[in-house]
Amino acid sequence: MNLLGSLFQSSIGKKILMAVTGLVLFAFVTGHLFLPPEKINAYGHMLEALGVGLWLIRLFLLVCLIVHVWVAIQLTLENRAARPVAYGVEHTNRATLASRVMARTGLVVLAFLVYHLVDFTFRAQHPEWGEHTFKLADGTLVRDVHAMMVQGFSRVGVSLFYIIAVGLLAYHLSHGVVSMVQSLGLKNEKWTRGLELFSATYCWLYFLLNAAIPLAVLGWVPVLSGLIKR
Repeated sequence: MNLLGSLFQSSIGKKILMAVTGLVLFAFVTGHLFLPPEKINAYGHMLEALGVGLWLIRLFLLVCLIVHVWVAIQLTLENRAARPVAYGVEHTNRATLASRVMARTGLVVLAFLVYHLVDFTFRAQHPEWGEHTFKLADGTLVRDVHAMMVQGFSRVGVSLFYIIAVGLLAYHLSHGVVSMVQSLGLKNEKWTRGLELFSATYCWLYFLLNAAIPLAVLGWVPVLSGLIKR
């Protein structure tokens, strides 16, 4: 209990919590790319088959997200309280833009996540998406997650919001990955530059792959449109 309390009360403990929850969320968004119709619908059916287990996973991810956001707010307030006088221009320039806007980009991503869950997971606007209309190779009827994705991204406003949110998420992660490694005590001067390069490359590749999906649905990437809409 004392260990748990110290994690939530000390700055070092909060940074560790930030890093661990960030790692969990980073792994989740990395494995959350869409697949071809047969595979994505089979994947969705597999998740539904977990029953209560799926909700436990969702609850775990929700707790990680809440802790991550709460700790981020706490650390931001602590930093401001410790330095009541604003930084000079020279010092501010040393920090990357991504690190200075972490809280704001995180809030935009959080807002999109809430909308994404209401729209796709709970199907508030499209209750018909809950019907099992896709037949797998073995004849099993499952929910057509792929059709749901295509219909959802056919709305230009939703697609643009998604692209902006994923872009901000990639920007958020490009700094967050480096901070996570540093908070866990694994960062050193010998490979810092390589870590930053890997983080930036990985996160922007993630953005491009995700952005290509709604763009293809809208027909703005002809090469992929046929594959996505088939």
